[in-house]
Amino acid sequence: MQDNSPAAFWLPATLARDTPKYLAIAQALSADIRSGLLAPGVQLPPQRQLAKALGVDLTTVTRAFNEVRRAGLVEGNTKRGTIVSAPRSPSYAALDDGPGPAEATALIDLSMNMPPQPEEARLREAIAEGIGAVLASPGALARLHYQDNAGIPGDRAAGALFLAPRLGPVTAERLVVTSGSQAALFAVVSVLMEPGSVLAAPEVTYPGLRSVAARCGVRLAAVHTDADGILPDDVERLCRTSRPKALYCVPTLDNPTTATLPPERRQALAAIARHHGIALIEDDAYGALPEQAPTALAALAPERSWHIATLSKCATPALRLAYVVTPGQGDAIEVTAQTRIINLMAPPLMTGLATAWIKDGTLARLTATIRHENRARQAIAATALNGLSYRAAPEAHHLWLSLPPAWIGTDLSAVARKAGLALVGSAAFAVGTPPPALRISLGAAPSRDALRQGLNTLAALLSVPPEGVPGIV
Repeated sequence: MQDNSPAAFWLPATLARDTPKYLAIAQALSADIRSGLLAPGVQLPPQRQLAKALGVDLTTVTRAFNEVRRAGLVEGNTKRGTIVSAPRSPSYAALDDGPGPAEATALIDLSMNMPPQPEEARLREAIAEGIGAVLASPGALARLHYQDNAGIPGDRAAGALFLAPRLGPVTAERLVVTSGSQAALFAVVSVLMEPGSVLAAPEVTYPGLRSVAARCGVRLAAVHTDADGILPDDVERLCRTSRPKALYCVPTLDNPTTATLPPERRQALAAIARHHGIALIEDDAYGALPEQAPTALAALAPERSWHIATLSKCATPALRLAYVVTPGQGDAIEVTAQTRIINLMAPPLMTGLATAWIKDGTLARLTATIRHENRARQAIAATALNGLSYRAAPEAHHLWLSLPPAWIGTDLSAVARKAGLALVGSAAFAVGTPPPALRISLGAAPSRDALRQGLNTLAALLSVPPEGVPGIV
């Protein structure tokens, strides 16, 4: 590394307004290093001095420096303080060598499908205030004890209230409170399916279903789809040829394709399920995100629908909670027996928080904020990915990107990691042969600026054939 003399006192030219202060400082510092404004070997100002100049506390600057250090852009030196290490080019220079441990932790995550957490949501404050209110309420001690495995009556009633816009009236006897949609899905499949039986599912589908099917010894049969989702005629064909016991689908803002089934297809699927006597497993993880909630399959065919609705996608993954609506009371008892084996009960304190949020409107406010942020992030994606082929929906956390022909057959995820991106390819979702596509998740990036940077990097990567990228042989 060249030994430059110390730079003049560094201050960021601008700080992003839509991101936490420490991250905004880290992004500004990273940008100046990547652009070459701060050369290798340059000494950065003391953290305390920088904090005073920016009008923030020392902890904020320390967190910012730690972020940049984890990215491998600066390093500590006992004699000279913090100095700039090798800068990362905004082009493909970073692809020449694999990332070190520090670089790997600084990836822009486009793989994890979670809701964005914008500052205006005040999520941390809402959780702290909400839990405080739950613990201060009468009967709060019950939230620290074991509870009914299916959920106490008040929590089941709150779940019915949350689901009413999409399902209509739901009796508490048919509803089970579970610790997240994955546990709920495992319980439902365990109740419905025997080892060796056939479960119909879209040709690309939620990876968690694949895991559940493998664990339960269930065979998945692929249903063809188009831009609007599942093709009812293909479900009809499959019912005649493979005789599945159930059909699984994500009818609203499908994961991974973002498709939302039109009303006529929902009606057709309900009719096919009745005619062939199959169950409908409706994973409605994203159903609360559209402003106009589509009618759920469980409202069209309640006698054979198993509806799963989590709060992880419309609020936060911290609420490990999902509601299961079964066809009847006996079915709810069977699901409860399975969830008791898996994890005994939903976490009482988080369940109490969810109930309070549903009743006082906090959940609706958080969902509206996330919906607004999703629209903003989809707009960023539309600009960054202009010219590429993908499917998207304004309220979705994700989009489904078709690979350019030159990249088909290349392990893009591994290449992208060297460029500082975490991606997930279609193989993770495929029931049969994976199509050449990626699911791009927009919510995990900590800010709009970080998302824009990640998507611009991805677009630049896809703009040249693989042989034009350094490091690919």
